[in-house]
Order: sequence, then structure tokens, then C-alpha cells
Amino acid sequence: MTQITKGDKIPQFSLKDHDGVEFNIRDHLGHPMVIYFYPKDDTPGCTREACSFRDHYEEFTSAGITVIGISEDSHEIHHTFRKKYQLPFTLLSDDKGKVRKLFGVSKNLFGLIPARITFVVDESGIVKHVFKSQILATQHVKEALKIIDKL
Repeated sequence: MTQITKGDKIPQFSLKDHDGVEFNIRDHLGHPMVIYFYPKDDTPGCTREACSFRDHYEEFTSAGITVIGISEDSHEIHHTFRKKYQLPFTLLSDDKGKVRKLFGVSKNLFGLIPARITFVVDESGIVKHVFKSQILATQHVKEALKIIDKL
């Protein structure tokens, strides 16, 4: 599995969002995005990461950036997680891991836990920055914010 890198175009995909509504990435091209993959809702690192995106959400939206979180949790679990932490952005359910594989996001820890990785994408769907760190969950937001001024 080859990971998408800077300069690559993101793949086309469609997944259910936190409300069970079909989300097609084609409908969101035309403006920049931060797409972050994370292991699991309501775990310590993933909660810190999601809340960090929430706490900086206005910085992203004022720059015209859409924030999208993707994990293998069901849309029902996403719905509960989103409500519990008042997350204002879209969470997508990649329950079969197909989009994770399209992006080349591997699993760590003996192939059991999906990697934590963030892609900053321009309005044309071209990746401008990739940040991967399983441990530094809140660093993903800082990395993304550094790049948005350059879009």
C-alpha cells in the first residue's frame, strides 16, 4: 500500500457521515480541506486530537478550510462522539477501511490500529502537506495551521 504524499491528488470517495448521510468528496472540491485519519472515537489520543480541531475550528473556517475526520467507527458511534465533545466538523465512517487504503494509511501496532495521519489539501484536491504521528495527537492541528496560510 503506497501512501499519498505531497503533490498527489486525493482519490474520489464516498462515505457515510456522522448522521448516516452519504458524503461524496467531489461535492467538496473547490475549497481547501484538512482530512485527518485517526484510530478510534472516544479514546484519549483521538479525543485530544478531535477537541484540538474543535478548539481551532474557527481558524480553519475563517480561512475557508473544511475539516474532515475519518475513522473505522460506525456513523452511530461518530454521532455520539461528535455530540459528546461538541465537534463542529464532519466525521466519516470508513467501517471497511476502503478510504484509509485508498490514501495509503497503514495500520500500526502489529497491524491492529490505523495510523494517525493528516492531509492538507488545496481546492483542486492536491495534497500540500502530510503529517503523521501516532503519539503527538494535538500536533496535527498545529501542523495543519502552519500550512493553511500558504494555500
